[in-house]
Amino acid sequence: MIKKPLKLLMILPAGKSFQVNGLARVKRQSPSQPKTKERIQALARKHNFSINVTARNLRVRQSRTIAFVTPDCEPDFFSPESLFGFEILGGIGDELRILGYDLLIANVNPHDTTSINSYFGIARVDGFIVLASKTSQSTIEKLIELDAPFITWGAPMPKFKYCSVTGDNITGGKLATRHLIQIGRQRIAFLGGSAEDPTVQHRYQGYEKALQLAGHRAVSKLVAYGDYSFASGLDAMQRLLKQSPDLDAFVNSDLMAIAAIKTILEYGIRVPEDVAVVGYDDVSIAIYNNLPLTTIRQNVPMAGRLLAQNLIHYIKTGEITNVTTSVELVIRKSA
Repeated sequence: MIKKPLKLLMILPAGKSFQVNGLARVKRQSPSQPKTKERIQALARKHNFSINVTARNLRVRQSRTIAFVTPDCEPDFFSPESLFGFEILGGIGDELRILGYDLLIANVNPHDTTSINSYFGIARVDGFIVLASKTSQSTIEKLIELDAPFITWGAPMPKFKYCSVTGDNITGGKLATRHLIQIGRQRIAFLGGSAEDPTVQHRYQGYEKALQLAGHRAVSKLVAYGDYSFASGLDAMQRLLKQSPDLDAFVNSDLMAIAAIKTILEYGIRVPEDVAVVGYDDVSIAIYNNLPLTTIRQNVPMAGRLLAQNLIHYIKTGEITNVTTSVELVIRKSA
C-alpha cells in the first residue's frame, strides 16, 4: 500500500515556512503511541523547527497581543516633546515582553467607536490599554459593550467597573501646593490639563485642600487649563500673567511647566526668584531642562509595567483591580 506523505508546516527562526515530506501518516497521539511523538520531536530538533504560534493562537482565539490605544486625532501624541507617552509605553512594552505578549499601537478615532471592532472582533488583540485623559467616554463605553478586556491609566468613570492604574493625584496636588506655601509663596496658580479630566479634578482638589489648610482660598483668576501640550502651557501661562502677574504656579505636567517657565522669562520675570514653578510627572526632561524642575514624581515607566501586569491578570482571572501608585515631591531649582 502507498503511504501518503506527511506534511508539516514549520517556522524557521528567520520567519520562513516550508513543508517536509515524510513517508508515513501520523495519527492523533494517544498514550499508547509515545514513539510517534518522539519521532516528530526528533525531526523538529534536527531541522531546528519551531511552533507556528500564529496558527495555534488562531485556533484558541488568542493573539497574545495587547493594543495600546492612541487617538488618531492627535498625530503629535508620540512627537519628540511627548516624553510622558514614550515613557509609559516603554514600561508597558518591557513588561508585556516579560509576560510573553506583543504590543500593538492602535490608532482609534474617538468619535467612531466601530474602529475598536476591527481590533477585537477578529482576535487581533487580547486586550487594550488606554490613557483615560486621551480617550473619549464613548470609546470606553464601547469596550465595555464588547466585553473587551481593557485597563486605563486614570481613575475609572463613575458607575462603571473596570481595571485601572492611577497616581495618587489628590496627594500630588497637596504636595505641590504645600511646598510652594512652605517656601513663602502666597498667590499660587493652578495650571491644569483638561478641566473635564478626573485626574486634573483630583489634583485640583489637592491644591484646594492645601490652600485651605494654610488659610488661603482658591481664586478663579489664578486657575487656567490646557491639554498637557507645550503650546497649551505657553498659552495658559500668558493668560494667567495678564490677569495676575504676581503669582507662583503648580503646573499639571512637566512639559507644560517648561512652557510656562519660557513664557515667564519672556515677560522679564525671574524663576524662581520672582515666580516659583512646580511641575508634575518627573519625566526625563524635568532634570535635563536648563532650569531643572521641582516636580511631583509618579514613576511613569513603573505605571506602564503595572498597566501591563494588571491587564494580563484580568485576562487570566477576570479579577478587576484598581491600583493607586504613590507620588513624591522632588525638589530642584524651579521652586
